[in-house]
Amino acid sequence: MKQFAVLASVWALPLFAFAQVRSIYDAGTAITQIINGVLVPMIFAIAFLVFIWGIVQAFLLKGEEEREKGKQYILWGIIAMFVMVSVWGLVNILVGTFNLSSGGPSFIPGAPGPR
Repeated sequence: MKQFAVLASVWALPLFAFAQVRSIYDAGTAITQIINGVLVPMIFAIAFLVFIWGIVQAFLLKGEEEREKGKQYILWGIIAMFVMVSVWGLVNILVGTFNLSSGGPSFIPGAPGPR
């Protein structure tokens, strides 16, 4: 666990050092971009690899115990991908419903100019 914390710190500290955060909105946008750009695709990839590993175990290995274990990996890989796609869809529905896009407000009123 300690090694994981050190590895995560080594990976994350340069991101925070060069983020140039000027406001809480910028910090939230940066964190959202990291989650959407790195974390979610990595979790999808892991779920897909678990699914593929289950296929290899279920269809290519000879032992009955390995086949049953492979079937469990296939099942859990499919469940993980289904849950992730479902949550992703619900989040997109909420973002669209409440206009929470990361582009900021669509209209910012200007100050009146000199007369």
